[in-house]
Amino acid sequence: MEYRALTVEEIKQLEAQRCTSNEWENLLVSWPAENNVEDLKWLNNVSFSGNCRLGRLQKSFKLDDVIELHSGIYNARLHNITVGDNCYISDIGEYIANYDIADDVLIQDVGLLAVLSKSSFGNGTAVCVLSETGGREVVITDRLSSHIAYIMALYRHRPALHQKLSDIANYYAKKYASERGTIGKGVTIRRCSRITNVKIGEGATIMGSHFLHNGSINSNLEAPCVIGSGVIAEDFIIQSGSSVVSNAMISRCFVGQACKLAHSYSATDSLFFANCHGENGEACSIFAGPFTVTHHKSTLLIAGLFSFMNAGSGSNQSNHMYKLGPIHQGILERGAKTSSDSYILWPSRVGAFSLVMGRHVTHSDTSNLPFSYLIEQNNTTYLVPGVNLRSVGTIRDAQKWPNRDKRKDGAKLDYINYDLLSPYTVQKMFKGLDSLKKLIASSGELSDIYSFHSTKITNSALRKGIKYYNTGITKYLGNLIISRLQVGGAIGPVSKFAKVYSTSLLMQQRAEKLKGLTIDEKIRQALKLNTTIEGGKEIVAPGSGDWTDIAGLFAPKTEIIALIEKIESGEISKLREINAQFNRIYESYYEWEWNWAYPMIEEFFGVEIKKITAEQTIEIIEKWRAAVISLDKEIYNDAHKEFSLASMTGFGADGDRRDKEADFEQVRGDFESNSVVKMIHEHIYKKSNLADEVIRQLK
Repeated sequence: MEYRALTVEEIKQLEAQRCTSNEWENLLVSWPAENNVEDLKWLNNVSFSGNCRLGRLQKSFKLDDVIELHSGIYNARLHNITVGDNCYISDIGEYIANYDIADDVLIQDVGLLAVLSKSSFGNGTAVCVLSETGGREVVITDRLSSHIAYIMALYRHRPALHQKLSDIANYYAKKYASERGTIGKGVTIRRCSRITNVKIGEGATIMGSHFLHNGSINSNLEAPCVIGSGVIAEDFIIQSGSSVVSNAMISRCFVGQACKLAHSYSATDSLFFANCHGENGEACSIFAGPFTVTHHKSTLLIAGLFSFMNAGSGSNQSNHMYKLGPIHQGILERGAKTSSDSYILWPSRVGAFSLVMGRHVTHSDTSNLPFSYLIEQNNTTYLVPGVNLRSVGTIRDAQKWPNRDKRKDGAKLDYINYDLLSPYTVQKMFKGLDSLKKLIASSGELSDIYSFHSTKITNSALRKGIKYYNTGITKYLGNLIISRLQVGGAIGPVSKFAKVYSTSLLMQQRAEKLKGLTIDEKIRQALKLNTTIEGGKEIVAPGSGDWTDIAGLFAPKTEIIALIEKIESGEISKLREINAQFNRIYESYYEWEWNWAYPMIEEFFGVEIKKITAEQTIEIIEKWRAAVISLDKEIYNDAHKEFSLASMTGFGADGDRRDKEADFEQVRGDFESNSVVKMIHEHIYKKSNLADEVIRQLK
């Protein structure tokens, strides 16, 4: 944009409109000299100092969709500032200084808006996550993903890695540090007290905040941010599509994409990644992975790592035992929940998709027994392994998370896998199955109670746990075999009933290659390990061995270690390069998943895939069908509890049982018409037909 100095006539007119400047020559404008009245008249009672540049003033704003305001600057003091075209600035209590303001920005009734010193705008802030006293600091930046934060916080046994990641983050912070801030196109800032050293992205709305200092609001027009009334934020980064509103207070925090903090939520030294939601309660030194949700006033999350987690009202943890201070930490693996008034004394680790009820002070580790209940009875933690596999709540959660991904930004920072059964959770089920069998072998089949990592397991619960894990493993491995047979071209399309991870064209091409082979040969070809070509040689692709959950992203440990080594060596030295590697892992999930499952299928079903026959495959599919249907029936029975007579308590006020049932049905609906119940029936129908169709083709 080209700027020019004011003419003498323009200066006189501005002075007549109560505008002042000690150095009019430092005020430059972009409007043409020959038609300046239209722009000039919209400046009133403005004090200019330092170097200022002004854009055109030609459009109007709709305030609250009610009042029309013409762009202009009124009752303000501006210092070292650039204002884009068609902005509206009015009623500035102190001043606006050292900002480059883009087009179509509205700033009204603001006390102070300034960059007071050279700032990195929250980048480079060290967040003492998991340990209040330090030791697991994560250096936040605009490009921080949950996966980078995970390895920065939890891989401290590799000090060279942490130093490299900190250096990369600090380099980024210094590179983008500036003595001037930016306010993006279409931003609205109204009724705010004090905003200092804050970078504000396009489309953001800041309405009624009290105090914002040293931060970045990385809003964009595709996914705008909202900062609401009473908000206090210091040393922060807020990512696209997020809102921090209604008296929330954050200090040294990273708020990821599409998050919401509201209703006086308080957070210190905490990280919140994609789609987290916090209201009313408090967080201190937490690592909130994707979809961590807490809604209740009495809930405190402290020094814990969570993801896909829902905290019940009154949930609480302790990170010290009044000896050496708040030095302890805990992990609730993905999908874990806490019930109302639950309590955990750190250190503890809770397995994936488990439910915690009551008060637990024994420092248990149930990470290899996922899908469990932890129940407190008489100050003792009882473990019910595998029972959550047949919970309708678990199925509902797995379905809702993909639908609740509110990220609209095309550039997503966190790569999220949603699968309930995956190499990560199923490998834990294998280990849990082995542990439960060893407990029987070591303590005897007739023991009433078994001890496991500071917990107690009843004989009945242990045996049911073995059954649930066997059923879950059969279901998962069978799913993969059927998909693989179809995608590999061994059988024709059954997509009406099956989840398919490939295109029909590719399936046709693979089927063509298998023409002339026997059915046994087709099956073996379809179930081959995935390979890649490197240096002219065919090698097996990654996937074998243990997998890990890197804050929402499933990955083979071998790939994470390989990435870490590249960071340590300096081969990878930029944030975007690291995130690109996580994207590669995410995109390769289904390919690598099969390579993990291959030896597990051989071990679990007692087959050799290179020699597998159609008869053996059919036998596996029959087992798969039985497992799926039996699990669905258990889920159906669990759902039915929500419609029992006991659940009708409180319905049918002043009436008899008939009124109670009628009132319940009007409010909650009929059991068989419930959407989840319908889904269960449909799932049984589809899987039964799928098994029939696959078996028919294999025969």
